Amino acid sequence: MSATEFAAAQWTRATGAGVDPHEYRRVTDALTSVADWGPSFLRTGNAYLERAEAAGSSVSAGEHLLMAARWFHLATLAPYAEAGRAAAEADRALDRALTVLEPGARRVSGEGFTGLLRGPADAPGTVVVVPGLDSAKEEFLDLVSALLARGLAVFAMDGPGQGALAATTTLGPDYEQVVGRVVDALGAERIGLVGLSLGGYFAARTAALETRVAAVATVSGPFRLDWEELPQPVKDIMARRAGGAGAAREFARQVDLSALAPRVAAPLLVVDGGQDVIPGVTNGEPLARTAPQGTYLSVPHGDHLLGNARPDWLSRLTDHIANTLIGERA
Repeated sequence: MSATEFAAAQWTRATGAGVDPHEYRRVTDALTSVADWGPSFLRTGNAYLERAEAAGSSVSAGEHLLMAARWFHLATLAPYAEAGRAAAEADRALDRALTVLEPGARRVSGEGFTGLLRGPADAPGTVVVVPGLDSAKEEFLDLVSALLARGLAVFAMDGPGQGALAATTTLGPDYEQVVGRVVDALGAERIGLVGLSLGGYFAARTAALETRVAAVATVSGPFRLDWEELPQPVKDIMARRAGGAGAAREFARQVDLSALAPRVAAPLLVVDGGQDVIPGVTNGEPLARTAPQGTYLSVPHGDHLLGNARPDWLSRLTDHIANTLIGERA
C-alpha cells in the first residue's frame, strides 16, 4: 500500500480522534512511503510539546499536550520500530495535559491495565472506555469529553496489548477479568462500559460475564471473526499485539459472541457504520438482536469507528450511557 493510500484509509479515524484535518493533510502529503508515517507523526507530536513549553498560559499548554498525545498515538498505526516509544510518549503527554487542565484526574493502574480517571468524585455514575486492536485511550478523548459533559466520571484505559501496555503485554480474550480488576480498583459498585472496534467485543463479553456492568455500548465491534477471511494487514496487526501469528489465530477463533450475547442483561446500544465492511468480520447486528435489551443503530454512510459520522451517533451513545446509569441510581 502506498503512503497516499494508507493516509486516505486512516483519514476519518485520525480526524475522528481530533487532529486538525488540514494539518493531517500537510503531514501525510509529505510522506514518500508508509515507513515515513511513524517518524513524521512523532515529529508533529514533538512540535506540540514545544508549543506547550512556549505557551502563555497553563490552559494553552494543556491543550497542546492533548494534541501531542493524539499525534503520538496515531504514530503507532503504521508498522514502526519506535511504536513503543510513541505509545509511551502519548501516555506521558496525556498525563501531563490532565495534570494541568484537570488536577483532580488521577492515574489508576493494576494487573493488565492503566488509565486515567476523570470527572467529579461524587459523579452519579462511572464509565469505563475500552479501546480496540491498535487503538488506545488517547484516541477517544472527544468521547470521554462528551461523557464528562453529562456529569459522569470516566476511566479511559489501556488493557493488555494496548496503548501504553502494548510493548510489555499481549492481547487475550478474557478481558472481563481485566475490567473486573478495574472496577475493583475504582471502587465502583456499577459501571457503564463503552467499547470501540475490538473493544466492542471486549465490552460485550464483559457485560455478559461481569454483573457490575449496568449500561453498555459498542462502536464498530465485531460479533465474530473468521481468521481465514481477515485481510492480511489486520492479521499482521493482530499478530503483533497477540504475540505471534499462532496466538493471533487462536485469539481470533475465540472472538465469537454467539453464546454470550443472550447473557448481556444490561441495556445495550450497538453502533455500526454501513460502510464498515471488513472481510472476516461480522458486524454487531446479531449482538443487538440477541441481547435481551439490545438496540441497533446503523449509520449508512458511517465507516469503521464512524469518524465520518459523529453527529449521527456520539450524542445518542453518551445519552444512552448517562440516562441508564443516572436513571438506575435515581
